[in-house]
Amino acid sequence: MQVFTTLPQDDLQLVPDATRRIEASGYDGVTTQENRNDAFLPLAVAAVNSERIELATGVAIAFPRSPMVVAQMSWNLQRASRGRFVLGLGSQVKGHNERRFSVPWSPPAPRMREYVQALRAIWRAWSPEARANRERLDFRGEHYQFTLMPPNFTPEPLEGPPPPVTIAAVGPATMRVAGSVCDGVRLHGFCTRRYLENVVLPQLDGALAKSGRRRENFQISGGGFIATGPDDESVAEQVEWVRMRVGFYGSTRAYWPVLEQHGLEDLGEKLNHLSKNDGWDQMTREVSDDVVRLFAAVGRHDEIKDAVTEHFGGVCDVVSLGAAAGNQGVPPDIIQELRGIPTPFDSFQTAQ
Repeated sequence: MQVFTTLPQDDLQLVPDATRRIEASGYDGVTTQENRNDAFLPLAVAAVNSERIELATGVAIAFPRSPMVVAQMSWNLQRASRGRFVLGLGSQVKGHNERRFSVPWSPPAPRMREYVQALRAIWRAWSPEARANRERLDFRGEHYQFTLMPPNFTPEPLEGPPPPVTIAAVGPATMRVAGSVCDGVRLHGFCTRRYLENVVLPQLDGALAKSGRRRENFQISGGGFIATGPDDESVAEQVEWVRMRVGFYGSTRAYWPVLEQHGLEDLGEKLNHLSKNDGWDQMTREVSDDVVRLFAAVGRHDEIKDAVTEHFGGVCDVVSLGAAAGNQGVPPDIIQELRGIPTPFDSFQTAQ
């Protein structure tokens, strides 16, 4: 199992030292998010201050950016990191696209499929083979068209393959897109073991089989929270953080299929009502300890390997000990224990 953590994003001056500490602690990689800050910039700093760890956007918001812009940034990060960059994309919801980013909205699953296909077409046009054969960029889809790529605007070739592409997915349609055209999927933290087994895996396995690809070359990241610490008191603090997140996400209808797997539809309705009536503090109190443990692997450092195995084992290939949950102080020996958990994923196989 790969173990990731998060980079500081509010001040790029903090990134070099944080990157070196993370790499020395034995983590497999780092992720960035696109909330208050850009997801790509910290990874550029991390790329030139590290030698081993993977660098991933987890996730960058796709639709406000042209695939050409994302293709170029990803190409540059892949070169700077010497092949350690993984592109993670997400669609965000309609309200944020239209009102925060001022971009038109359309059904996200088919648009994301085309977005990934456009990226691969652009990267193919930049490859040595395309240059040698004088292949022209000619991508024509419903949402994106790319037919111009003069030599002056073509970046230098990479020494290895282009970056793997992963996408965030919650519902079945986007899961199928991930399994059909992507190198991996980034699951939401609002996820339970039952949802993984009953919804996530059947959708992904079916799409992978249909596209003729193997599970060992497809990476499943996330799929729950981790609440851990050196003692019971610190674990209890992390449980409260998870309780807050479960209450927040559970108030949103898009996540209710997870609750439905456990007969918790009434909880979703109650949380939704509270969110619309300024009941944010009460929302957290509605989430019981039993519900928290559906969504999280919980235990002290000496217990967490078994808890992670129970929640994620055999399904998820990457877990995150994010700083937002206070988990970044996990000792190196515990990180190595988690890394020893077997997973189906072996390696990405991206085209040269």
